[in-house]
Amino acid sequence: MSRRVVGVLGGMGPEATILLQQRVLAMVRATDDADHLPLLIDMNPQVPSRIAHLIDGSGPDPAPVLAEMAQRLEAAGATALAMPCNTAHHYAPQIKVAVSIPFLNMVDLAVARAADCLAPGAAIGLLASPAVRLAGVFDAALSRAGLNAIWPSDMDRMLAAIRSIKARGPTPKAQDILAAAAAEMAQGGASLLCVACSEFSLLAPGLPAPVPIIDTIDALADAIHLHSQMKQS
Repeated sequence: MSRRVVGVLGGMGPEATILLQQRVLAMVRATDDADHLPLLIDMNPQVPSRIAHLIDGSGPDPAPVLAEMAQRLEAAGATALAMPCNTAHHYAPQIKVAVSIPFLNMVDLAVARAADCLAPGAAIGLLASPAVRLAGVFDAALSRAGLNAIWPSDMDRMLAAIRSIKARGPTPKAQDILAAAAAEMAQGGASLLCVACSEFSLLAPGLPAPVPIIDTIDALADAIHLHSQMKQS
């Protein structure tokens, strides 16, 4: 018997991929190295910019690169795939058709978690990139769950915060932008906030909010843990 191994499509950005590893690591009660979960990680910061492709319309399509990464991970022995980038989930259909193993969809996982604690028709405030909104990354999952989305009023400010975190890491200014957006959406009727950008996940532990918060990275880490705990012959 051997343990299942999740393959991670990483590098979008690198720090977010490391954060996912840390969240997975924290879930395991270990007394030795062998107690931890194995991961296969394709850390590829050269994946074409999702923002350039979806917002600016100036960059190449990331989908072929992501599909190739998925195939490499499957060939290396991955039994499922994970991708700690919310915006890149726009390309999930192309990834899924390129392989024969499951794709652990962090968007679907987070929305399902929200639906478990909200009544139908409730609103979720999405702390996300404007590319996530433009591409409708959460639309289908929210529709299936009977939930509505609330977005920050100044999406340009959210994008500026994401770019700042990618360049300089978590900063007090980025934290202030995120906190202001969280407060605005809570006041605007959001019953729950969803951290739906892996750069923002770096700031989420210190985020003050008057309503509950779900982080898509946490939902993905849970799914990795569950998949990896299953045994295969």
